[in-house]
Amino acid sequence: MTDGLLLPPGVGDKVQAGMTLKVGESNSDVWSAFEAEVNPGFDVGAHWHGHAEEIFYIVEGELQLLAFHPAARAVGDWLTWEADDGATVYRGGPGSFMYVPAGCPHAFFNPTSQTARMLFLVSPAGHERYLRELSELIMSGTATPEDVAELRLKHDIHQLTPLQNRPVD
Repeated sequence: MTDGLLLPPGVGDKVQAGMTLKVGESNSDVWSAFEAEVNPGFDVGAHWHGHAEEIFYIVEGELQLLAFHPAARAVGDWLTWEADDGATVYRGGPGSFMYVPAGCPHAFFNPTSQTARMLFLVSPAGHERYLRELSELIMSGTATPEDVAELRLKHDIHQLTPLQNRPVD
């Protein structure tokens, strides 16, 4: 029999600045769970995964959220995209939830001057390997956008728009 895991707030494996692994591949084959801080102006860039599914639940702050295929070819700023059914980017606060199936373009951006916090789940487990490698690459001080793109592809992350920092409200 296997016991569960109970963690107090803030406890877990710091896989990168602002990202704490709560449960990962050492605990589960099915999913990884993270507590994530999203700094003001951070834009993960629109991207999709061939196999992974993700869930985002906003605990504090606000984020711009995208989880749809754009009606037109995916070019330009994802904040301006629109789906065939007329859906547009959603600005969500505490309690907002975003489910992203495999193959679905998605993104998030913190447009405010306050750090946002979210619970972030990824299935299958193992996304923490990518986050650790990305952190190491960035901390090396020699990372180029091409290096980041190569790492993302290695982990089945297909970037549509760049990871960037934007001006805030």
